[in-house]
Amino acid sequence: MKEHIAIDGPAGAGKSTVARKLAERLGYLYIDTGAMYRAVTYALLRDQVSYTEPGSLDQALKKINLQLTLSERLPMLFLDGQRLTWELRDPLVDQHVSPVAQLPPVRLYLRKRQRDLALSQRSVTEGRDIGTVIISEADLKIFLTARPDIRAHRRWLELKEKGRTMEYTDVLMNILERDSIDSSRTDAPLKQAPDAIVVDTSDLGMEEVVESLYQMASRVPLA
Repeated sequence: MKEHIAIDGPAGAGKSTVARKLAERLGYLYIDTGAMYRAVTYALLRDQVSYTEPGSLDQALKKINLQLTLSERLPMLFLDGQRLTWELRDPLVDQHVSPVAQLPPVRLYLRKRQRDLALSQRSVTEGRDIGTVIISEADLKIFLTARPDIRAHRRWLELKEKGRTMEYTDVLMNILERDSIDSSRTDAPLKQAPDAIVVDTSDLGMEEVVESLYQMASRVPLA
């Protein structure tokens, strides 16, 4: 049985849903590192911090009170005592999270927290640099992907279900822009780890993907 599972991939590939369901099925801790970057992004936007100015960013990070608590193995994020839910998927956060996430001070702020949490017990951790940076020693690495149009459609449906009107073309442009930023950043860019297994979810249902990953995680290596 694999004990530390890393799931990487671009925005909209289904990482959060798949990782959460896989963790539930395995009885593992689920860690959504993207939500942590979104929480920091939301805090900077809320406080109108110019994150392109190093001095302002450093001071803001010192003041952020970000806490992760666990309930039934699911993480709940709190910012200054307020539980974050819909704020993490706000379109404005979508627009700014990639540039914020590539900033070295932000990555340093979150990296150790994420690593310590992921290795503290059996876990399924998802994000964009888990298998390459955060827990490069993970014993199962998955690179989850899908075609950009599929990923944009999924995100558009998600926003629609939450009552947020946004043109599909705008969602697609946002996805493509985030892909470009995430893949080209100098600090821990989005890329497939050499020993990661690629899973394309374009034509698969979420339950099919979860079952496939469950089989991989449960597989006992031959002696």
